[in-house]
Amino acid sequence: MPGFLSLSVELKGVDPDSAEAACFAAGALSVTLTDAVDDAILEPAPGEVRLWPQTVLQALFPAAAAGPEAIVALAGALALPAGSIRVEHVADRVWEREWLKDFHAMRFGRRLWIVPNHEALPADTESVTVRLDPGLAFGTGTHPSTALCLTWLDARLAPGSIVIDYGCGSGVLALAAAKLGARTVHAFDIDPQALLATRDNASANGLAGRIHVHQQATTLPAQVDVVIANILAGTLVGLAPRLCGHLAPGGQLILAGILKQQVHEVRAGFSAWLNLSVFAEQDGWSALSGRLGPRS
Repeated sequence: MPGFLSLSVELKGVDPDSAEAACFAAGALSVTLTDAVDDAILEPAPGEVRLWPQTVLQALFPAAAAGPEAIVALAGALALPAGSIRVEHVADRVWEREWLKDFHAMRFGRRLWIVPNHEALPADTESVTVRLDPGLAFGTGTHPSTALCLTWLDARLAPGSIVIDYGCGSGVLALAAAKLGARTVHAFDIDPQALLATRDNASANGLAGRIHVHQQATTLPAQVDVVIANILAGTLVGLAPRLCGHLAPGGQLILAGILKQQVHEVRAGFSAWLNLSVFAEQDGWSALSGRLGPRS
C-alpha cells in the first residue's frame, strides 16, 4: 500500500537523542517528540533540555522501508519490546497543502475579503475580494502582521497610488492594493516561490497587467506613493535606506513583522529619513507608518 507508516512508542527512560538518531539511521523521514498525558513543563534553566515525564516518540517512514524486520531492528536499537511500537498507516498526501483545509475567507477592515480558491465568494456586493492560493509562500492574512497591513490598505490606500510590496510572499498585499484602487503595484521577494505565487495569484485575479513582479530589488522604481514591507524588525532596519529611497516626497512607508518590544529599535533605525508611529497592534505584533517629508 503506498504512503507512509507512523511508528510511535513511549520512551520510558530511553535517551531521546539516542532514540531520534536510531530512527533516522533506520530511514525515518521525520521524528517528533510529544507529551503522552499533557503534563506541564515549567521554564527550564539555561542550557537545560527537559522533556515530559511520559514522552512519546513518533517517527514517519516510507511504507516500503518499515516492514516487520525494520520494526524489530528499531525496537532492538531502542532496547524496547517490538510489541510496544504502535504502527499506523498514513495515506500519501500533498502535505504542504494540507493546512489549506483550515484556511477560510476572512474580512479585513470594512470591505476587503481574502478568499481561498476552494471557497465561494462572499455575498456582500460591496466587498472587494482577493482570490488567493499562497502556494509555498508566506501570506494569507492569518498572521497578525499581514492582517494589520491589509486593514491599513482597506482604510487608507489612496486610489491611483503606485505601490511597492517589498517581501511580497504570496502577493496578498500587492493583490489587495491593486483591488483597492492602486494604479500599479511592484512586488519583490528573495524567495523564488514567492515570485511564482505572486505572479500566479495576480493572473488568477485578473491583475497581471497592474502587478509587476521583480526578480531583483534593483529594478524596483523610485518616487512611489506607498512602500509596504512585512518582514522582520532586524531586516527592516537594515533595509531602511533602500525602502525610504523608493518613496516620493510625501510618500508613505508601512512596516510590519515587528514585535511590540521591537518598536523603539525600528523607529530609531528609520529616524534619519522619517518619523514612524504605531498605527495598530494585534497579539503582540505592531505595525508602523510614516510619511517622507518634502526634499529641501
